[in-house]
Amino acid sequence: MSLAADGLPPLREVVAAHGLDAKKSLGQNFLFDLNLTGRIARAAGPLEGVSVIEVGPGPGGLTRALIAAGAERVVAIERDARCLAALAEISAHWPGRLTTIEADALGVDFPGVAASLGGRVRVCANLPYNVATPLLVGWLETEPWPPWFDRLTLMFQREVAERIVATPATRADYGRLGVLAGWRCETRILFDLPPAAFTPPPKVTSSVIELVPRGEPARCRAATLSALTLAAFGQRRKMLRQSLKGFAASRGLDLPQWLGEVGLDPTARAEEVDVAGFAALACAADRGA
Repeated sequence: MSLAADGLPPLREVVAAHGLDAKKSLGQNFLFDLNLTGRIARAAGPLEGVSVIEVGPGPGGLTRALIAAGAERVVAIERDARCLAALAEISAHWPGRLTTIEADALGVDFPGVAASLGGRVRVCANLPYNVATPLLVGWLETEPWPPWFDRLTLMFQREVAERIVATPATRADYGRLGVLAGWRCETRILFDLPPAAFTPPPKVTSSVIELVPRGEPARCRAATLSALTLAAFGQRRKMLRQSLKGFAASRGLDLPQWLGEVGLDPTARAEEVDVAGFAALACAADRGA
């Protein structure tokens, strides 16, 4: 058997040996090129002394790159039991550096996992497409803030990545996800990966993005901002005086007074309100304006 630069077999051989055909039902698209997995690991920043949580490692290409790049420890969360043997081979190759948790990531207590690791914790992952957005929203809504992670380096479909970094200047992409991400993190797209880089190739381009927590975001409650943006963008074609009517009534808010307190025009639409505007609205709602 041939060996890759890290002393383990090439990923294609690992996948063949363990019968790991990618499952569409699990949102799996495997990245075999160790040069690309290495690039993603390097994008997560200097990893010496850092513990990394990875979601959806599959056969372990990125896992290997993270350890090779110097991560003190990697915790890999994998739902697909078929992948566990391949991950166990990585663990045996680097004793004490990899812990695998067999679980659905949507049910994992991430703050608890981070607390068990201690020190600086990052998330770096080629997220399974079918759970990527709900996972990110859950991390962005973490309370208290600053959160349990010091950086997220994540891969999404390009169209989702564009929504995460969107502002009112990019109205077609700007929505609830852009507000939540921009409120609590500095966000940027780092680079793209073409469909041909994956097996099987997805129908869309993928993007690696970085989210670095802001130390002092506006002090509204995450649950309030989440509900507010859900209402506003749920009827994005309507003016705020209409789209936020139900939200205001549920909170006992006088809608014109509430909008006026933060200087928002009732005839504006959600896509015209920046992150600071939504945060101010949420803070006013928390105060019971």
